[in-house]
Amino acid sequence: MTIVEMLEQSVILTVLGMAIVFAFLWLMIVCVSLTGKLIHALGWDKDLEAQKKEAPRGAGKTVTPEVTAAITAAVTEYRERK
Repeated sequence: MTIVEMLEQSVILTVLGMAIVFAFLWLMIVCVSLTGKLIHALGWDKDLEAQKKEAPRGAGKTVTPEVTAAITAAVTEYRERK
């Protein structure tokens, strides 16, 4: 087998391998999209919709002065020990 034949074979194998990987990734994307549409059609994603409507945790909560003082004291003590 000459070097030219080996290079031709390697190019063919490379292109074939890349095509197989591309086809597999495309198939995966299609399957995930179809699964998402199926889950939405069956109504199994209602928990996610309810979570989106709720306010995020900690929204509207303020830090009290006591907590701020405790954090400041802890940071000051940590810096003094170093």
